[in-house]
Amino acid sequence: MRIATWNINSLRARMDRLIAFLERHEIDAVALQEIKAKPSQLDLAALNAAGYELAAHGLNQWNGVAIASRIGLDDVHTELAAVPTWPEEEGGVVEARALSAVVGGKLRLWSLYIPNGREIDHPHYAYKLRWFDALRAEGARVLAEDPQAAMVLAGDFNVAPEDDDVWSMEAFEGSTHVTEPERAAFRAVVDAGFADLVRPDHPGPGVYTYWDYTKLRFPKKEGMRIDFLLGSPAVQSRVTGSFIDREERKGKGASDHAPVVLDLDL
Repeated sequence: MRIATWNINSLRARMDRLIAFLERHEIDAVALQEIKAKPSQLDLAALNAAGYELAAHGLNQWNGVAIASRIGLDDVHTELAAVPTWPEEEGGVVEARALSAVVGGKLRLWSLYIPNGREIDHPHYAYKLRWFDALRAEGARVLAEDPQAAMVLAGDFNVAPEDDDVWSMEAFEGSTHVTEPERAAFRAVVDAGFADLVRPDHPGPGVYTYWDYTKLRFPKKEGMRIDFLLGSPAVQSRVTGSFIDREERKGKGASDHAPVVLDLDL
């Protein structure tokens, strides 16, 4: 089974690129983030013609997550228990940042778009940490109920867990994505039983998944590693390969993220 995660930064704008990516690498299922559309706004004719079905969760032109699969898409969930609302005061909503489905009849795949955090002293930063705690709690709950559950948490985590995951720690001084509370929140998910399935084969430094559009970050190789596939114990021993499709970041109309691809023998 070949799965992937990709912050596509607008599914409507990059549907052709998605289909080409799926066919080029023979992807069985992909978790997508920042689809930036309601499901009703998506034209799926070409995707369906390529043999894929899509489960999508989007509320407006922001955020939004989806899973495209050619190996089945069952038991779809669009809720994460105990996830906070935004804004967190009265009147907030549960944003479209999480969706899961069983693919291939064996694996529960989550597509996750963790909040950015914006600035360290911004309410969005506290929201981000609480969102991580809800994710950790869900992972712990699943493994407590079934230690052999096959599950992958895939997506844009908006955290660079290690210093090598950014091109310059000095450039990020005083910024989000590299602070200890954020890294601790990421480690808590890992400690709940979900290991990074790609890092063992691609340890870095210089292994990035995101390059800002501004200041020529991509040609300067000034990126960040913030997109991950974290697997439960039942999945960890089943990895047979992985790669980051850096070529997909090139060319006109590219997303600012590259897809991360994982092979599993389930």
